Amino acid sequence: MSESSQTELEDVTVAVFLAQEGSEEIEFTEPMETVSEAGATVDVIGSETGEARTVNNDLEESESYEIEKTFEEVSADDYDAVIVPGGTVGADTLRTQEEGVELLREHVEAGKPAAVICHGPWTLIEAGVVDGRTLTSYHSLRTDVRNAGGEWVDEEVVVDGGLITSRNPDDLEAFCETILEEFGT
Repeated sequence: MSESSQTELEDVTVAVFLAQEGSEEIEFTEPMETVSEAGATVDVIGSETGEARTVNNDLEESESYEIEKTFEEVSADDYDAVIVPGGTVGADTLRTQEEGVELLREHVEAGKPAAVICHGPWTLIEAGVVDGRTLTSYHSLRTDVRNAGGEWVDEEVVVDGGLITSRNPDDLEAFCETILEEFGT
């Protein structure tokens, strides 16, 4: 990574959502490492502080990571950008956590960038911020997105008014490149 890319996000503060269990590890770690390496300040946030267990391929237990702050402890004003990973169980859990959903709603409604991958758009749907937007996700969420008033497309990355969405781990390289572009503006 070049010196300039290491500092391109130095004045950006990013919240990375993490469920207590079931967030897809690579969809959590790669975007977080990308923004950290670009100089952003990163907080891992969730429903409660402490260890959270990630997964690989939805079913295989993987590493644990520290949730540093709770949704109740922070506000949308604290962050310039948000990242929401997928993982079927993790995304399903995150969409049931009212404080996290409200934080995401306030963040998106304020026009700040949010990067959401795979099953993560369930949280966007729950937040009520999909209507009239074009996005992508894991293909099984296609009907959910449409039912929420969004237009679902099968593309590796979609950007709509600061909302960055991607389909799955195979798209992480393009997703992370787009995050750098969008979070740096």
